[in-house]
Parts: sequence; structure tokens; C-alpha cells
Amino acid sequence: MSPSSSASSAQPALRVLAIGAFTPVGGDARSTAAAVRAGLCGFREHAYMIDTAGEPMRVAQVAGVDAGLRGAERLVALLAPALTEALSDLLVPTRPDTGLQDGRIGVAVAGPPARPGGPGAVAESAGAADATDALRALCRDRLGTRLGPFQFFASGHAGGFEALDQARTWLRAGQADAVVVAGVDSYLAPETLEWLEAEEQLHGAGPLNNAWGFIPGEAAGALLLATAGTAVSGGWADVLAVGLGRESKLNKSGEVCIGEGLTQALRRALDEVAGAGVIDNVVCDMNGEAYRADEYGFCGLRVRDRLRDPTDFLAPADCWGDVGAAGLPLHLLLAASACRKGHAKGPLTLLWGSSDGGGRGAAVIRADVAVRA
Repeated sequence: MSPSSSASSAQPALRVLAIGAFTPVGGDARSTAAAVRAGLCGFREHAYMIDTAGEPMRVAQVAGVDAGLRGAERLVALLAPALTEALSDLLVPTRPDTGLQDGRIGVAVAGPPARPGGPGAVAESAGAADATDALRALCRDRLGTRLGPFQFFASGHAGGFEALDQARTWLRAGQADAVVVAGVDSYLAPETLEWLEAEEQLHGAGPLNNAWGFIPGEAAGALLLATAGTAVSGGWADVLAVGLGRESKLNKSGEVCIGEGLTQALRRALDEVAGAGVIDNVVCDMNGEAYRADEYGFCGLRVRDRLRDPTDFLAPADCWGDVGAAGLPLHLLLAASACRKGHAKGPLTLLWGSSDGGGRGAAVIRADVAVRA
């Protein structure tokens, strides 16, 4: 556990200066947020993958990415538009000097864990670049000499929170002036889809499918952050707290999960904002699996005094499928956008994510809620 996971709330918040997104329901941040708000669904039949019932597998696929790209190449193709959007102000050639020196923009990226059809498996079998090297090269291409520390978290859903925690460490230690926190994932490799079906996690009605499974998705999101005290005015939101935890009773282990790891993560985040009041909104990565719903059910009971309504949450997997490691930046986008548009119930939002490998993450953000006319 990183020391910064339990840092005092007296520490400065992080300000989200810019957001980029590339999802099955939108090609940028604003269109993605608007699509989710409207309840648009990005599900479609896979072009050639058939399930055990003889039906096309249903997936949530990003438009405009070559279906033949796999492994690290696909992650790069997904992340590039989101990263470019988040860095757009910095990348404008005519923009006045930003004052950012060489080596002072850190990048922390969350990606998929090791699994069949994942970037590691593709690199091993085809001699291709691994995800860390490929994504670092993408960041070097966009940032040039301004690229500073870089770290890749192959942790899945909770990886974005680990990346956010790392960003906080770099910024508070003065190791970077700004940090990009990004997440990118894709479940659409044929080997991955076959593995999901064999594991009975694929949503569908075939003999190996599961009515309580999930729709495999893919997406990328990116945040540009700086400490609130040094950032320019404006921005999307402030990150007030981050908490990490670990669950030992994993999905498909046969053990009953009562949300101990998620409770640990939520309490660590909520303890950092103990004086901030009741949390108004919740955005999470529940995807239709009973395991995740049960986990949050137990956890919500333990922290219900800190939440306005534990049963009132946004789980956008019903729009863009399960997007794995891309969840944290995209969920933050939805929370901040809801505040900007005046749809949020208040300024404080709890975000949480749950990895199949046991990692758990939570964060609390604050954004001003616009008054609707």
C-alpha cells in the first residue's frame, strides 16, 4: 500500500485541468458524457465471434479503430485520441510558454492485467512490443522532452486509482509539475472473448454464457492534473482523496465476498474528507455481475452514514460495457460533467473500482454544481 493512500486531508487537492476520452459511445470527453447522460447504448454484435448458443457475441466496440489491431498496438490506438485531447492546450504550437520544464510531466497509465489475448500474451507470441514500452513511446511522441516519470499499472479496474495515487505522490514530492493519469483497456481480442465465455463471465444465453455476466468493452480516458495550489484557475474538478484496498475473497474463488477490501479502500478515501460532509453522488464499475453487486451491498451498509444514498449510483457499463482499466478517468469525467451541467445532487462524488485480481480503489472528488435555469 502506498503511503499516500492514507495521507492527511490537510494535503493539497489535485486539480483536474483537462480530460480526454475515447469510448464506444463518444469520440471525445463531451460527447461521451452527453451520450451516457442520454442513456445511449454502444452494444453491437461482434463481426465474427460466435458464442456457444451459435449467436454473435455482444460487445461494446470503439468506432474507428482497426479491428485487426491487437495487444499493445490496440491499447495505443485507443489511448492516443484521449491523450491528445487531455493535452490539447499544451500541444497547441501557438500557445504561449506554459512554464513546464523538460522532464516535468509525469504519466501514470492503468491497463489490463495478464490474461488470454491481452497485450502480454500477444507480445510473447508475436515478438511485439509490450504494453509498457508501447505506451511510453506514445507519451514520448506527444510530450517530447517534457515527459517525466512514467509508470504502468497492469491491474485492471483498480489500476486507475493506483495511477491516481502515484500522481499524488509525484506532485506532492515535487517530482512533477503536472501528471497525466490515464486508463486504457480492451476485452475484444478473440482469445479474451473465448476466455470470458469459458469463465462464464460473458453475458448471454449460451451454455457457457451467464445472464449475470458482462458485456465486454474497450475504451480509454486521460486526465491532466496539477496540485490545486499551483494550477491555473478553472478545471473540471478537485481530487480530494484516494484510497486503496485489497480483497482476498476473489470472484470465482468459491468464497463469499463481504466487501472487506472495498470497504478498506472506501474508508481510507472517506477518512481523508471526514469534515467535508455527506457524499452526494457515487459512480462505479458495477457491470451486471452478482459478485460486484453483493460486494458493494455489504460495503454500502458499512459506510452508509457517509453517503446521501448508497443505493443511488451511476454504473455506466450499461452504456459502454465493461471498460476495465479505463474506468477511473471516465467515471471522473461523468461525475464532473454532471456537476457542470447541474445534474449532480451535490458537489462531492465517490468513485470506486474493483479488480478481478483483488485490487480495490476509491476516490472522492469535488466539483462546483451549476445552477440550472
